[in-house]
Amino acid sequence: MNEAFVPTFVHTFFIALGVILGGSLIGGLAAFLTGNPPLTEISRLSNSLRIWAIVAAIGGTFDAVYSFERGLLQGETLSLVKQVLLILSALGGAQTGSTIITWLTQEQMP
Repeated sequence: MNEAFVPTFVHTFFIALGVILGGSLIGGLAAFLTGNPPLTEISRLSNSLRIWAIVAAIGGTFDAVYSFERGLLQGETLSLVKQVLLILSALGGAQTGSTIITWLTQEQMP
């Protein structure tokens, strides 16, 4: 990691948040243009984009796997802890985005 940890932690949160909000709202616009119910589509998209928001926020899966490998096999526990915290930050951003979409749409999708 070339960047300091705290800015990366904050960036990870907001990237995941942006992927959820942006993807859902643009998808809702597409649903409106095609004649589908936009609020239902926005809610559905916010649930299905979660994993992609997390992957986009942590910078792809290979970097995360490499950090886990270094942490477990080479004894670099600090690298492992940082990667876990980045994943938790991405999870928090995705959950926050999904919660905001749920508040805006008032949809209760299982």
